[in-house]
Amino acid sequence: MMKCILVDDEPLALAQLKKYTDDIPFLECVKACSNATEAMAVLQEENIDVAFVDINIPDMDGLQLVRSLVAPPMIVFTTAYAEYAVEAFRLNVVDYLLKPFSFDDFMRAAGKVYELYNVRKKVQSGYREDCALLDECIFVKSDYKILRIPVANIKYVESMSEYVRIYVEGWSKAVVSLISMKKIEDILPSNMFMRVHRSFIINMNKIVEVTRMRIVCDGDLSVPIGEMYKEKFFEFIEKHFVGKGN
Repeated sequence: MMKCILVDDEPLALAQLKKYTDDIPFLECVKACSNATEAMAVLQEENIDVAFVDINIPDMDGLQLVRSLVAPPMIVFTTAYAEYAVEAFRLNVVDYLLKPFSFDDFMRAAGKVYELYNVRKKVQSGYREDCALLDECIFVKSDYKILRIPVANIKYVESMSEYVRIYVEGWSKAVVSLISMKKIEDILPSNMFMRVHRSFIINMNKIVEVTRMRIVCDGDLSVPIGEMYKEKFFEFIEKHFVGKGN
């Protein structure tokens, strides 16, 4: 069960949101708030998983409210104004619902939130250490969409300052997402992935060969082995070494 709050200054809209949440079995509405001050008080006192927030609300607008939170819950904006969508997604919101929206629209947004909620719960419980199975996945935000990526199909991850590129087997384009290299390193299962350079994390199951301090993962990729990562990498190689060769 996910705990949520609703934030909207229009009584009819707030009542409609409350009815929608009451009809979704995995949502528990902790509070229906009519302004940002009321919402902030609830967020400080309660462990809220998701907030459904209108943008034009008293005290401060919904965008300012989300920016002011040190550790915001998952956010779904519910608004009549399309022009704030780009700015909203820069705040890493899960979805952006344009009024008037139906119960089906709301249910789809709630479903996205619920998927992310379950992924986070698995990661927090240590379930990520077992992610080598083919049906395991991560969810990544890219181009205003949330993509489901099977972990076993990830070939490697490349750092791009504040962004990363995720290269997935069978996908024609890399997935670009605003996430730190450290965060994705922590999320990916350590029994399958290793950081071998400050700019690269590789799937150890995708290694084709190792030569002259470089790792070949496929015909188009040769990844350097960083000085500070080489000891751990070659310990892995030595552990799985079966012959001396020539």
